[in-house]
Amino acid sequence: MYDYDMVVIGSGPSGRRAAVQCAKLGKGVLVVEKGRRVGGVSVHTGTIPSKTLRETVLNLSGWRERGFYGRSYRVKQDIAASDLMTRLQKTLDHEVEVLEHQFSRNLVRTANGEARFVSPHEVEITSAIGETKTVSAAFILIACGTRPFRPDYVPFDGTSVLDSDEIIELPKLPRSLAVIGAGVIGVEYATIFSALDVPVTLIEPRPTFLDFIDKELIDEFMHELRDRNVALRLGSKVTSIEKTPQGHIVTHLSDGRHVTTEMLLFAAGRVGATDRLNLEAAGIAVDHRGRITVDPVTLQTSVPHIYAAGDVIGFPSLASTSMEQGRVAACHALGMEPLAPPEFFPYGIYSVPEISTAGLTEEEVRTRGIPYEVGIARFRETSRGHIMGLNSGMMKMIFSTKTRRLLGVHILGEGATELIHIGQAVLNLKGTIDYFIQNTFNYPTLAEAYKIAGLDAWNRMTR
Repeated sequence: MYDYDMVVIGSGPSGRRAAVQCAKLGKGVLVVEKGRRVGGVSVHTGTIPSKTLRETVLNLSGWRERGFYGRSYRVKQDIAASDLMTRLQKTLDHEVEVLEHQFSRNLVRTANGEARFVSPHEVEITSAIGETKTVSAAFILIACGTRPFRPDYVPFDGTSVLDSDEIIELPKLPRSLAVIGAGVIGVEYATIFSALDVPVTLIEPRPTFLDFIDKELIDEFMHELRDRNVALRLGSKVTSIEKTPQGHIVTHLSDGRHVTTEMLLFAAGRVGATDRLNLEAAGIAVDHRGRITVDPVTLQTSVPHIYAAGDVIGFPSLASTSMEQGRVAACHALGMEPLAPPEFFPYGIYSVPEISTAGLTEEEVRTRGIPYEVGIARFRETSRGHIMGLNSGMMKMIFSTKTRRLLGVHILGEGATELIHIGQAVLNLKGTIDYFIQNTFNYPTLAEAYKIAGLDAWNRMTR
C-alpha cells in the first residue's frame, strides 16, 4: 500500500537511530537528508564539530599541561584557524563514512533533497537541481533538527558577526570575542576560545545562566572563568550591535555599558527547522520556536502515525537522548513496546572545564523537602589529579539521610562527562551511599573522587 514502512526526515542522531532500528526489524525505510552528506546538524555543525574544536584547542594549546608548566605553556606557539579546520574536516569525514557504511550494511535507503508533506502519508522530495518525487509511508518520523535563531537586530555577515553554525568555519582566530547567550552552546564556545587565550566577554540578559545545573557548581565555574579573565555581563540585554569603520563590533547593553570586540558570536537559542516542511498538509502545528509537541512516552505527534524526535521537540536537545528517542519512536511505530527509559540521564556540557550532572540538584532536593547530606571531593585531592596537574575540578554528591540513597551527582572538571556514568548507574539502580564507601576504585584515578565524596557525606551523616 505504501512505498516504505517508514520515511525519516533528517539523518541526525534521532533519525539515523530510528532508521537503523526499522531496518534491523526487517522493514523498508527511507532517510531524506537535505544536506550534501548524511549526519545532520550533529555531525556537520553541532555536536561533533564543537567537540572536535574543543579537543583540538586543548591539545594544541597545551591546556592540560599548564598546571605543571605555567599559563604561558603551549604545544604550538602560533595556532591558526587552519590548524583547527584540518582536524575538524578529518573527523567529519570519518563520522560520515561510518554512518554511510551503517546505512549500507543495514539496507537503509537514502534520498538527498528537501522534504515537504503533501498529505499525512506522503512526502515530496526536491533535489538540489529541482527534480521532485513523492514517496508514501505507513509511518513518518520528523527528525529535522534545529537551526540558529537569527534576530533582525544582529548584523550577521559570516566573517565578524557569526551564528553557532558559522563559527566552525571561521577564516581566522579573533583577537577578542563577544558571545551573546550563556546557554550550553554559548558557554562551550566562550570557554573554548578562552582556552586559546582569546579575551572573551560572555553576555546574558538573565542574571543567572545554566539554571538546570546545581548552583554550587555554577558558582565554582564562574570563579574559574573570572580567574581566566573571561568577562561576564549578566543581567543586561543587548540593545543594539554596530560595526565601526575600523572593523570592530560594538555591542551596546541596556545598563549603559558596551563591549567592543573583533568578532561576535550570537548563540542565543535555536529554532526548529520545520518552516519548509509544509506541516499544515499533515495536520501538525508548531510553537513559536518551530518545535513540535509529542507524547513524551511514544514520541507521537497529534497525528498518531507521524512521530517527531530529537532537537525539534525541545528539551533536553542532547545527541544522546535524541538517539534513544529515535529508537523508541521506531519501536512504537512497528508495534514493539520499548523498555521504559531510565529515570535519570546524564547531561554533559563540553565547556572548558567540562560540566556533567545526573539526578537532582541541591535546589530541587530542598524544594521537595527531602532531608539530605552533601559530599564534596576536589580533584586536586586525588593522586591522579596531582599526576595530571589539576588545580581545579570538583565532584558533588547528594544523599538522602533517611534512605541513604544517592539523589544526585554533579561534576565540574577534567573528564566530567565520562565520570558521570558511574553516578548515573547508581542512581538508576537506586543505590545508596554504602556502594561508594565499600567499593574499591582503581588507583590512581579521578573516579576515586566518588569514594572521597561518599566518605565526606558519610562522616557528616554519622555524627
